Amino acid sequence: MNKQNKPIDFVPGSARAMLSFVLFLFLLLPAAAQEVVTPEHIAKMETVTSSAISEDGRHIAYTVSVPADPYVENAPNRSHLYVFNVTDGTTRPYLTSVSAASIQFRPGTGTVSFLGQRPGDSTRSLYEIPVDGGEAVKLLSFDRNILSYTWHHDGNHVAFTAFDAAERSTSPLSYRAEVFEENQPHRRGFITNVAREGHTPHQIQIEGSIYMIEWSPNGSQLAVSAAPTPTVDDSYMFQQVFIVDYRTREVTAEVNNEGKIGQMVWSPDGERLALRAGADIHDPIDGRILIVSARGGAPQIIDRDFEGKYEQIMWTEPDRILFRASESTASALGSIRFNGSDKRTYFFTEEHAMGSFSRNSSGEISFVASSPAHPNELFYMADSSTAPQRLTYNNTWLNGVELGRQEVVSYEARDGAFTIDGMLIYPVGYEDGTRVPVIVVVHGGPEAHYSNGWLTAYSMPGQMAAAMGYAVFYPNYRGSTGRGIEFIYSSQADLAGKEFDDVVDGVDYLIERGIADPDRIGVTGGSYGGYASAWMSTYYSDRFAAAVMFVGISNNLSKWGTSDIPEELYLVHSRHRMWQSDARWMDYLKRSPIYWVNRAQTPILIMHGSNDTRVHPAQSLELYRHLKVRKPEVPARLVFYPGEGHGNSRAMAKLDYNYRMLQWFDTYLMTGDRTAELPHWDAPVPERE
Repeated sequence: MNKQNKPIDFVPGSARAMLSFVLFLFLLLPAAAQEVVTPEHIAKMETVTSSAISEDGRHIAYTVSVPADPYVENAPNRSHLYVFNVTDGTTRPYLTSVSAASIQFRPGTGTVSFLGQRPGDSTRSLYEIPVDGGEAVKLLSFDRNILSYTWHHDGNHVAFTAFDAAERSTSPLSYRAEVFEENQPHRRGFITNVAREGHTPHQIQIEGSIYMIEWSPNGSQLAVSAAPTPTVDDSYMFQQVFIVDYRTREVTAEVNNEGKIGQMVWSPDGERLALRAGADIHDPIDGRILIVSARGGAPQIIDRDFEGKYEQIMWTEPDRILFRASESTASALGSIRFNGSDKRTYFFTEEHAMGSFSRNSSGEISFVASSPAHPNELFYMADSSTAPQRLTYNNTWLNGVELGRQEVVSYEARDGAFTIDGMLIYPVGYEDGTRVPVIVVVHGGPEAHYSNGWLTAYSMPGQMAAAMGYAVFYPNYRGSTGRGIEFIYSSQADLAGKEFDDVVDGVDYLIERGIADPDRIGVTGGSYGGYASAWMSTYYSDRFAAAVMFVGISNNLSKWGTSDIPEELYLVHSRHRMWQSDARWMDYLKRSPIYWVNRAQTPILIMHGSNDTRVHPAQSLELYRHLKVRKPEVPARLVFYPGEGHGNSRAMAKLDYNYRMLQWFDTYLMTGDRTAELPHWDAPVPERE
């Protein structure tokens, strides 16, 4: 394979390229007395989130996620629309007053389409805006929010999804009780012609909730995925693919797929579908490629032995599929024949984390990527044989800060079954041979992984902690993605077992290398990473001096009865029903941090969104109560975030979390003093200067 490990930080266009190259070199120069990364920097950090390249290759539309000012409003990030002119190397803002979602080039029109809710709109509608500039024009509104859409090749017909209208109560009372998991509206699919004024959308007659719709190349058929109910569990585990005739609206074929599914793409001749999906019902991810006839049947997996994860696929030639993949901590762009043969790698990078890509019929590609030196930016490839070029430079504050060195590390698991990979960020100005406090950041899932890109966010201490003298460690323990089927299945039916032993083995590796101070090891993470944080502060408490647990699990018995994904938990994680025997009940209890509270000596900060449906806030409350009753001498604090769910989405909540996390580590981890008094209850957010 031709794994091109080339630099990818250049801009096309002769004069523009030279100017940007000089700028890039300037960014790499060592700085004297530079500042370091702070929570205030992260609170204003902008990231490129998606891109779409025009058919003629002259323009790339892209979105930038822009946070609200946390000192002004507690609002989510907004998604601003920009257009980059590839010819002259300039970029222009096209929509910054409201958020734009699902950007696409409308076929044959030279316009960019997007979903947005502008002033005066009662629902989220479909808009278009000319690439040469001008006012956005509404193409389609509906009486409910449009959730997703896809264009027919004629540029007029569009298929879209929207929720049913929920049934209204007839009670004469103004008070409304909440009836749990009833009267949930289905997601429905519709087809309409935006070129015909007043055209009434036709509903696609498939039972259940529709999630994905894709037109066949000639527009005569649609591939539709639907789940039996609108529940999260069914959307994850039980979507099925149907082929629908456009003219008759009838289902002409059914695909007998099982398990998770993330993408459906048609072959250019319309004879086949490639699915990015799970290998079977027990696969935790939708990271394999399966091929099936458009006349239905059972999909067949290709490249089963691939020790990575397919992140995105696109059928580009009659027999060839373009892919973006994760390979452990690295990223790759390549192609493979639909029979699994002749696999090619066009671009391979160990120093960037690639996000979504867009490709036109000429082979030009735009994509999103981050690196250890910057969050997600926009990149461009003239074709698959050329090195990518960086087009955008957001976050100019990065020019004036010094970053800690980041490297990929690998170590052997204690049972010898696997080599575990991860990233380590050194403290700013680190001197070799110096032992320093280490914060271990455990990812959620466990079906997720960290790539060697930008690893700092409001809940990930990263470069903020490196600026304060900490090393920060991101292990991809067994069960993580990006390492193939055997690796991800290896943690099933072993909750908190060898997977979390892998994390501790990583700590031992850093101690053996003379980097980690064994008396100053901290841990944090969200969701399953929050579970790990609770486990390390109880079962492994002798090893960890401080913990910050976020939306985490403390009791696997009550977790099963309060989460919105009980079937996913069974099928891809536990693989057993706890009620099958008395021994199973006890096994689940013993794999719960509350069972091991008698070991607890680790100061722990527990934080949770009050509206979390994935991991109920009671999971955090249970651990807190057990600690207060059984181990009152151990410093513990519980913080709830009103209106937040499984992770904080609003600016003030994120900044509050950030400062509390860093304060906790400074109080207990930097000092190594597990008996220090609790810091003041109020968030240590400073006044704006």
